[in-house]
Amino acid sequence: MGCHGRPGTSVEGVDMSVGATLLTGVIAALAGGIGVMAGALVTNRGQDRHWLRSQQLAAYRDLLGHYASYTMMLSRAQVDRRHWDYDWGAWSTALVSASLVAPDHVAKLIGDFDDALRVLRDAAKARNPEEDPLTLDEVRDAAAPGGRAQVLLVNAMRESLGMREHLTMPVGGVPVS
Repeated sequence: MGCHGRPGTSVEGVDMSVGATLLTGVIAALAGGIGVMAGALVTNRGQDRHWLRSQQLAAYRDLLGHYASYTMMLSRAQVDRRHWDYDWGAWSTALVSASLVAPDHVAKLIGDFDDALRVLRDAAKARNPEEDPLTLDEVRDAAAPGGRAQVLLVNAMRESLGMREHLTMPVGGVPVS
């Protein structure tokens, strides 16, 4: 009973059930707004993670594609006894692009990978493939550090993409025969 003996009334004559309903509505609206904002935040984070993963995959694919292309080109030039040239600007761009989207530990391995591949580049540059080409064994020996670095890098790349399977041997690059 209200103050004047009537159910649901207050001293001022305002129905308490209307005030309670309004308060409940305001609280529900605030809670709903907070829920929408939290949901948007979670969704945006999920979309950001998906976008970054897509960018990583594309950059990693591009870098490894350049690796396979230029190591094959270098070894083919030796076997065919012909001059070789590579678009080092594209290689450098692939290194930078992959490093930009990679986690720190993967970016470090990208640098290590490039350093390891320098052994093959330097060996190929030191000889004239038209007059004194590297033998296939010399190419394989010079490419071995890059192959080992590739395995470490690919495994770190896979891990950064949420994959659990590990590469156990180099793939692509210098031919076996």
